[in-house]
Amino acid sequence: MTQQTNAAYDLVVFGATSFVGRILTRYLLDTYGLNREVSWAIAGRSEARLTGLKGDLGPAAQDLPVVIADASDDQSLAALCQQARVVVSTVGPYALYGEPLVRACVDTGTDYCDLTGEVQWIRRMIQRYEAQAQASGARIVHCCGFDSIPSDLGVWFLQQQAEQTFGRPCQDVRMRVKVAKGGLSGGTVASMINIAREAASDSALRKELANPFSICPPEHRSEARQPSLKSPQYDPTFDAWLAPFVMGAINTRVVHRSNALMQARYGREFTYDEAMMTGRGLAGRARAYGVTAALAAFFAASALRPSRWLLEKWVPQPGEGPSPEAQEAGFYDLRFVGRTEDGRTLITKVTGDRDPGYGSTARMLGEAAMTLAFDIPADQAGGFWTPASLLDGALLERLRSRAGLSFEVLETR
Repeated sequence: MTQQTNAAYDLVVFGATSFVGRILTRYLLDTYGLNREVSWAIAGRSEARLTGLKGDLGPAAQDLPVVIADASDDQSLAALCQQARVVVSTVGPYALYGEPLVRACVDTGTDYCDLTGEVQWIRRMIQRYEAQAQASGARIVHCCGFDSIPSDLGVWFLQQQAEQTFGRPCQDVRMRVKVAKGGLSGGTVASMINIAREAASDSALRKELANPFSICPPEHRSEARQPSLKSPQYDPTFDAWLAPFVMGAINTRVVHRSNALMQARYGREFTYDEAMMTGRGLAGRARAYGVTAALAAFFAASALRPSRWLLEKWVPQPGEGPSPEAQEAGFYDLRFVGRTEDGRTLITKVTGDRDPGYGSTARMLGEAAMTLAFDIPADQAGGFWTPASLLDGALLERLRSRAGLSFEVLETR
């Protein structure tokens, strides 16, 4: 192992001047301050912009260290990693800009987390670098934002409760978004458009994106048919209509990888899917059809160059996103229904008190980095992990106590 042990900083935020990076640095400053519980720094390619960020953060950030590094400069990224125990990256789309930093962390044995939801890029990183990460001791944890911590930790929490209550895990789990209020940023939209662009010209990628086990180890497979809601459907459990949930394509893959990395703790034939509730009766049904049509139109437009050009002019641009007031007004409520093989049912919920994509995501990302830095044993193996398989209960408690998330049992029967 060459994992960093005498680094100058516990964690470094790379891409600190990005939209999410700014929210994250404010959260870390307000929550942990400087030179108290955690030694941390901000990093990016522009010293002027980083200095401007410090000014925006106020007098408390006067002594916040700055590290200059460029996502396209391997030497500067290596120097960055040598100064950090954990690197937190907010520089996306990761499929376009993320690989050099992952490679540098793997080379130097530096722990890493990000908020990507780009499953095709995660797959490439695992294929190219997992063996090397295992050798160097680098723990790489993707998907530490709204996609996919609430889903991944939500299933982990439900299964913990099922084992305590029923003596066994739930073989089938369904997540339903009861409500989510929050805006989109340009970074998220750019990542979604890039996935559609890549898939439009690559039939192998389209096949991979349709595989629920695409980021699982090759030996982890199931004979059970995995549910995948692609059209409006009525859900009798909640007496509500359902529409596809846009983040389900990444969240389901992460949950299955967690199960695989935990030696099929949820069961070899475990099934999981996600959808969003649109309401009851005719109005709920109409909204379900409307959401489904809107998602189909977005991805169709993203796949074709002329319509993609028009779409990129209309949607938020990278660096843009909801206002601080909108972030604080946002929230989400996710419901999980688990059923055991012998028919018993457990219903839980996960809630967050900020908008899911940015206010809450920044907090989750910050606490994932803190968990990596302070709560994971130094001898824990390197490799490509998931939030639930590596950070598990330690992260859940941090999310509860600091990040505004709740995990609750609603009903057993």
